[in-house]
Amino acid sequence: MVGSTEGVTSNKYPNELIQSTNGSVEEKVDELRRIFGKVDGDPLRIVGVGAGAWGSVFVAMLQDAYGNLREKVQIRIWRRAGRDVDKATAEHLFEVINSREDVLRRLIRRCAYLKYVEARLGDRTLHADEILKDGFCSNMIDTPLCPLKVVTNLQEAVWDADIVINGLPSTETREVFQEISRYWKERITVPVIISLAKGIEAELGPEPRIVTPTQMINRATGVSIENILYLGGPNIASEIYNREYANARICGAEKWRKALARFLRQPHFIVWDNGDLVTHEVMGGLKNVYAIGAGMVAALTNESATSKSVYFAHCTSEMIFITHLLAEGPEKLAGPLLADTYVTLLKGRNAWYGQKLAKGEINLDMGDSIKGKGMIQGVSAVKAFYELLSQSSLNVYRPDENKHVAPVELCPLLKTLYKILIMREVSSEAILQALRDETMNDPRDRIEIAQSHAIYRPSLLGQ
Repeated sequence: MVGSTEGVTSNKYPNELIQSTNGSVEEKVDELRRIFGKVDGDPLRIVGVGAGAWGSVFVAMLQDAYGNLREKVQIRIWRRAGRDVDKATAEHLFEVINSREDVLRRLIRRCAYLKYVEARLGDRTLHADEILKDGFCSNMIDTPLCPLKVVTNLQEAVWDADIVINGLPSTETREVFQEISRYWKERITVPVIISLAKGIEAELGPEPRIVTPTQMINRATGVSIENILYLGGPNIASEIYNREYANARICGAEKWRKALARFLRQPHFIVWDNGDLVTHEVMGGLKNVYAIGAGMVAALTNESATSKSVYFAHCTSEMIFITHLLAEGPEKLAGPLLADTYVTLLKGRNAWYGQKLAKGEINLDMGDSIKGKGMIQGVSAVKAFYELLSQSSLNVYRPDENKHVAPVELCPLLKTLYKILIMREVSSEAILQALRDETMNDPRDRIEIAQSHAIYRPSLLGQ
């Protein structure tokens, strides 16, 4: 079922600001329509698949910018139907609505306010897809979005889509796109897919390699990798929608990425383009691993700046070491990786998860999908990176011991996080014990090993 289109307009960004960002709104739409071969009367169809915080904000930004050009572009979002909003969330949502005069007026104007009153009183159960139509993402209640056109039937959402935005967690991407592939069997045109997912899986045979969400989509649908792109950057969804300045990269084939970068660029959201798809995608998953540990350290040391800086030194040296395994020119990734890591450590959901675990406010038996936060993708990434870097076929030379070892032996924080989160052999306090281990090498030593020895393993990325 498609949500109401009433009140879905472009009113977030003043036109004069939009026009100063690589051309006017219509010029950017017309350019993309020409590339897709669109004719008058046939709108460019953009569909978001998955309605977590970032997926919802991404679609909402497009709706704000282009939603008034209904004859030229159609923007919708798919999410599963039937998920209830619990009473505590409904009460908080009611408070948010009444604290924002613009939101309150909009709901009254759309005759949608009464249902939130009834939910607050416990007389009605709201559903996640229902409130998303009014601009409320269940993972980000405190940041109201613009109203969205919501579809709960996946086939209806994607069968004729020109651009599909993958807003799903990496752990759900393969399954959903396998279903989507059934609806695309009769297609003549090939869609373009932009993946926002930051996570990886490990494939250990016939040789160890990383599988990224864009590769999952390629395998599930048969859509050429040329038509699949990745967009990522150091971004917090709620802050971006509130127009904090941010930037991102869209990575993939030149045929699509340059025009899409111009189309996606907003006055406060600068999008660059890059041809290195898989490496940037893997880096987006890697930082989530160490963000969980950062949250643990912060909680266990009462936000000690010194302890957090010690952790940062060691985790960045492990990430630099891992990038040398994955990339022939790892220095090109240093800026994007560190920026994404920094913002995730400051305010990301993975750092939040580590803090809550260390404080005992949540536990591992609750799983890695947390109500109000969504999927904690760092947990599966810890497992994937550990399993990959434990393979003896990837052994690297360790000069201080004069022998070859599995790469994971040079990543003590990754090993400790694996013991905490996956094996459940030790408590969160083990991350501090690892930092304080007198046998732990200077982080610089790990970087020197990476830089002075040929450890690049192109097979890890299937290259």
